[in-house]
Amino acid sequence: MSDSSDKPVRLYDTTLRDGTQGEGFQLSLLDKLRIAERLDAFGVDYIEGGWPGSNPKDVDFFQEARKLELSHAKLAAFGSTRRAGTPVEEDSQVRLLLDAGTPVVTIFGKSWELQVTEVLRTTAEENRAMIRDTVAHLKKHGREVVYDAEHFFDGYKDSPEHALRSLEAAAEGGADSLVLCDTNGGTLPSEVMEICAAVMARIPGVPLGIHTHNDCELGVANAIAAVEAGAVQVQGTINGYGERTGNCNLTSVIPILQLKMGLAVVPDLAKLQELSYFVDDVSNNPHFARAAFVGRTAFAHKGGMHVNAVQKLARSYEHIVPETVGNTQNILVSELSGQSNILIKAEQLGIRLDKGSDEAKAVLRKVKELENEGYAFEAAGGSLELLILRELGQYEKPFDLKEFHTSFRQYRDGHQPVCEATVKLYVGEVPEYTVAEGLGVVNALDKALRKALRPFYPEIAEVSLVDYKVRIIDGHDATAAKTRVLIVSAAGGENWGTVGVSENIIEASWIALVDGIDLFLQRQRRS
Repeated sequence: MSDSSDKPVRLYDTTLRDGTQGEGFQLSLLDKLRIAERLDAFGVDYIEGGWPGSNPKDVDFFQEARKLELSHAKLAAFGSTRRAGTPVEEDSQVRLLLDAGTPVVTIFGKSWELQVTEVLRTTAEENRAMIRDTVAHLKKHGREVVYDAEHFFDGYKDSPEHALRSLEAAAEGGADSLVLCDTNGGTLPSEVMEICAAVMARIPGVPLGIHTHNDCELGVANAIAAVEAGAVQVQGTINGYGERTGNCNLTSVIPILQLKMGLAVVPDLAKLQELSYFVDDVSNNPHFARAAFVGRTAFAHKGGMHVNAVQKLARSYEHIVPETVGNTQNILVSELSGQSNILIKAEQLGIRLDKGSDEAKAVLRKVKELENEGYAFEAAGGSLELLILRELGQYEKPFDLKEFHTSFRQYRDGHQPVCEATVKLYVGEVPEYTVAEGLGVVNALDKALRKALRPFYPEIAEVSLVDYKVRIIDGHDATAAKTRVLIVSAAGGENWGTVGVSENIIEASWIALVDGIDLFLQRQRRS
């Protein structure tokens, strides 16, 4: 295991513990182990695995985690100080922290006098003894001890002396680092800097850390403010998962520290987006497209003038090179597009277009015409690729649809509902007429279409439908409103979006579905 003591700022990840307190973020034991391995490989210094005194899953995690061959990160078990009036040696929760067998133990204690008197129902003196005793006990057993000063900023603003004396108790016990927690997420960056400075002046000998929440959308800003004030440990979660509005987002903090402040904290920042997506996928959460640095739209350009400028000088509209965090520049095509958007998109597809050419003008004109009808190509690059191929005369029709039909039968005798689709098409001069049942209209159409095409194009078995979204356009038309359907298909590690628009949701779905298969066949032909 490598030594992180010489790093300017150490990264403490609490995704596996604090992150799981967020709504909609659940991890199995296997999920936690997989994420721990990825965090270690990325270069995180501390991984907080959970609270062994709170649930059986966390107890199991620490048992299984002993088998992990971590190359860099230290595992930390999280828990509380001893209970009021209980000797530390007799506190079962403290014993479980030691039983976890981790090299690091992180404990939290009360900094806010209000919490001491109203929640713990004890005295300030006993609270300090609880902190001091627990830290000293853990140190006696050879653990590195991180002390999380819960509600520190609220406590300091209420009573600076009480908050500082609670920190001094941890330092007296031998804590290896003192972490100031903005537990309610209500502190401003200027307050963080001021209070961090006061703490370091009062307790100069112990490294300072910061743990922030995002209730005021300042979790990252407050962490950076603390680092600027002298903090050398930053706690947070990948993608900002956590209780209420979330924790400090490490996927934003890390590139700010490394790229903006010149503080080397991870060996390969280019793996950041990959890590971000991995945690989302493992926890079965959608990726946040607008996330700073790692989001799909973080380096997306849509307006024609912007795209023209980016084409000439990328840094005119990009504050960093996207690839440094594993992201890529994304040129969007819409009714706001100029020719530069079309030229760059075509180039990405391996198609050369000249600015001012009739072909480029024709593609742009068609895009704007379709967007006026309700189409949107920002997330439907597959349909855009087909459009460009058609406008340039490079499209070869793989099949010719004659008709399709769908039906849904609901029975009253307890029989399961039946959804059926029929498709009639020609491949060349050969007719195909197929029938398939599915779990819904789109599923039935998908099965019938594949059944018809498989004898001619067996490779379509590789294609899977991975997402389906419906949006009503111009809702004032009620049930007669146009519907936009976006379908995402995937094969061979790639995915592509296709779009269909119609007053009929089935027809809109069919258009998007056919484009998804069609594009795959076009790419197979051109490869």
